[in-house]
Amino acid sequence: MSKADNREVAAAWDENAATWTAEVRAGHDRTHELFTSPRFMEFLPDLAGRSVIDLGCGEGRYTRLFARRGARMTGIDISPRMIDLAQQEEVRAPLGIRYQVDSSTELRSIADNSFDAAVSCMALMDTPDFPAVARETYRVLRRKGGFYFSVLHPCFMGRDSTWAKDAQGHVTARLVPNYWCEERYVERWGFENAPEFSIHYFPYRLEDYINGLCGAGFRIERIHEPRPSAELIEAHPEMTFLAHLHHHSAFVLFVAATKD
Repeated sequence: MSKADNREVAAAWDENAATWTAEVRAGHDRTHELFTSPRFMEFLPDLAGRSVIDLGCGEGRYTRLFARRGARMTGIDISPRMIDLAQQEEVRAPLGIRYQVDSSTELRSIADNSFDAAVSCMALMDTPDFPAVARETYRVLRRKGGFYFSVLHPCFMGRDSTWAKDAQGHVTARLVPNYWCEERYVERWGFENAPEFSIHYFPYRLEDYINGLCGAGFRIERIHEPRPSAELIEAHPEMTFLAHLHHHSAFVLFVAATKD
């Protein structure tokens, strides 16, 4: 990881900030609203009353969700523009959240043993140097503190992964051509009927997350690969992506680890 990685990621999210914030606050990130977010909240322990740092908080939607559930929240993001938008929302509807511009790989503004727990929601696959993130998170947690994060599943959602289809156009499998890719890459992506933006991905493999945590000193408590339920698919037939996930592959990976 280089300083240039952090600078480029910050610049990209500064550029993305206005579009991203408008879209997620309008509820257009439907896969996460309907599936990933509620399942991740079920995966977590009760954080009410605990001091919690949100790594890669963006414009603060998950930070606010944790705060509404009683956690004492600090949100960290590398993008000054994202933090500015998060702070504006805190002014509009105060929840007692503190926001700071900082890199999850360094956490220069955070003292040792400052938090009871750390969370990160769908951000670390976009963050350079996961082992550094793990080491810094370990440093700022108190003893017995938990680190809980969700990421795109490294085995199924990597570079150029896509759905395989039969001659009739029916999805039959998930194709993963570049699991061993080690070079960071940029994708153009956007919500339906919205402007596209650039996302920098760092192609971690499953071993990178596990070994990064172990190398930092964490004990891995559990992982989870949530599967969309048949009931959710029936309630939202327009969300064909969820049906494909139900039948063929995982979308996200949840991890819980503890500082002993």
